[in-house]
Amino acid sequence: MFGFRKKKEKNLYMPVAGEIVELAEVDDPVFSQKMMGDGFAVEPSGEIIFAPLSGTIMALQGHAVGFKREDGLECLLHLGLDTVSLEGEPFSYNIAEGDVVTGGQEIGRVDWKKVEDAGLKKTSMLVFTSMTMGKQVSFSVNQAIKSAGELVGHAEFI
Repeated sequence: MFGFRKKKEKNLYMPVAGEIVELAEVDDPVFSQKMMGDGFAVEPSGEIIFAPLSGTIMALQGHAVGFKREDGLECLLHLGLDTVSLEGEPFSYNIAEGDVVTGGQEIGRVDWKKVEDAGLKKTSMLVFTSMTMGKQVSFSVNQAIKSAGELVGHAEFI
């Protein structure tokens, strides 16, 4: 009969409150040179972490969370620069690998004071790692959005 396809969500949500900046401005060549994929960065002003898209949690390592959307789009939320050295200490989550989350859903918190006390930068990146697998991703973000969990843009395969 008639085939009704579920509309795939392409929305992106602000992962932490703060100012959006271009990846090229990030003080780390892995991100600024887009070695892990294209995306955007945030200079955080809030401690609550939100899911940037609806999908499955593929990786959870304290400073970084990997997401995979139903259509195969993958992204990585990397909180702070060189924060892997903190061994997860300032990060707490209410999710686990394999969980399915909704874009804009609260997934955890970060204690930015601990990051700053360690002499590290809070700059956080959302990168589309699907691009490193030979897939083209088109995305747009509204740089005026500052509130965490708010709809900030869209991403899709092209």
